[in-house]
Amino acid sequence: MALVCAISNEVPEHPCVSPVSNQVFERRLIEKYIAENGTDPMNGQPLSEEQLVDIKVAHPIRPKAPSATSIPAILKSLQDEWDAVMLHSFTLRQQLQTTRQELSHALYQHDAACRVIARLTKEVTAAREALATLKPQAGLVAPQAVPASQPAAAGAGGEPMEISEQVGMTPEIIQKLQDKATILTTERKKDHEDASVSPSNPIYHRSLLCCLQGLHSASVPGILSLDLCPSDTNKVLTGGADKNVVVFDKNEEQIVATLKGHTKKVTSVIYHPSQSVVFSASPDTTIRVWSVTGGNCVQVVRAHEAGVTGLSLHATGDYLLSSSEDQYWAFSDIQTGRVLTKVTDESAGCALTCAQFHPDGLIFGTGTADSQIKIWDLKERTNVANFPGHSGPVTSIAFSENGYYLATGAQDSSLKLWDLRKLKNFKTITLDNNYEVKSLVFDQSGTYLAVGGSDIRVYICKQWSEVLNFTDHTGLVTGVAFGENARFLTSTAMDRSLKFYSL
Repeated sequence: MALVCAISNEVPEHPCVSPVSNQVFERRLIEKYIAENGTDPMNGQPLSEEQLVDIKVAHPIRPKAPSATSIPAILKSLQDEWDAVMLHSFTLRQQLQTTRQELSHALYQHDAACRVIARLTKEVTAAREALATLKPQAGLVAPQAVPASQPAAAGAGGEPMEISEQVGMTPEIIQKLQDKATILTTERKKDHEDASVSPSNPIYHRSLLCCLQGLHSASVPGILSLDLCPSDTNKVLTGGADKNVVVFDKNEEQIVATLKGHTKKVTSVIYHPSQSVVFSASPDTTIRVWSVTGGNCVQVVRAHEAGVTGLSLHATGDYLLSSSEDQYWAFSDIQTGRVLTKVTDESAGCALTCAQFHPDGLIFGTGTADSQIKIWDLKERTNVANFPGHSGPVTSIAFSENGYYLATGAQDSSLKLWDLRKLKNFKTITLDNNYEVKSLVFDQSGTYLAVGGSDIRVYICKQWSEVLNFTDHTGLVTGVAFGENARFLTSTAMDRSLKFYSL
């Protein structure tokens, strides 16, 4: 029970007791009373401050004032306490929301950091694996340029270095392409005037010089691609369904090299004009650079994610153009094996089926699976013209040596001629029903156009009339090529034969 002051009837803050009356007083009040009267207020007997005895009690709880004990006062007190609780709850909710946002941001940062760490770890692992393939005998810390006669150095065990990152078209490369185009344009005008073969003296006779078989495996029949060495057309390059690339010397009548390395059939081959180097492409997504003298693969260019469908060498002899089923064309440096640029026509979204450089090297053409022929500006990497007209996938394209005409063939049994100066189709040659065009090639003078497919047909330019027809192959003709000055014609077919015709 709480003590109550005998004077104020309230709980005293500093209670004390009077020994005269044995009553409890608030010391402050009793001291004032004694100072004024000198007696005990309860019985009037004399009392001094020294006689007061302090009472030690726990901290007292003051009772509510009488004004706070009424019902309205109690309700107001409850309302005030409720308001305080609501304000405190609102503050807590705000703090909770802020904490949630901070936690969410921290989780996103953590997730992003984990992704970056995973990517860097993957790159480090890939770099370590690539570095592990470089044996100590190579003695190289970083990739280095190679001499012109040898595009790339092979790693230990004859394995080539594989490089696929894009480097970009530098101003130096663009200037090099421009300079070469200027030189070629000047030389072409002179060569055209001095050409030994002219339309006024067409070829109307033919004879089969020889027929060779056994260049490729008989278990997987078919030669799928053909090219002749520009500097010595007696050297023949073929790619077969047996995954092999074969170099054959017509004069020596023997195989110079059999190059193995592709994991799928070889669909495109090119012979370098001035080096003992050949190139091949395959649906295994790779482009391989081979040394004929060494008989081995010296470089693998991985420019595509799907099968490579076309291959063309730039006039400088330093760059390769490739097309692929992944809808991209790529421009690669054969000296370093690096991809300089990769471009696709996002609006078309269709696989590329073939590719060919214009003789000047500043533009090139690609064929698509949706019957389109696209002309591209190499320096700007842009599509500058489109030639619609075919009704089937484009299978082959070829530019004439003077750079004025483009010949295209497709799975619609037709051959179309396009004027690049007027950007229009000026001639359509309708072939036999179900005729399959597989290869198109102009001779070096631009006088004749050879078509390989269900058979071999030779057309004279300008008149665009058929002058020769060869039906000796028992299989689909997959490649045709003219010898020097159109003195002979070479062909390959699915019957595994390589034939030479005297013109």
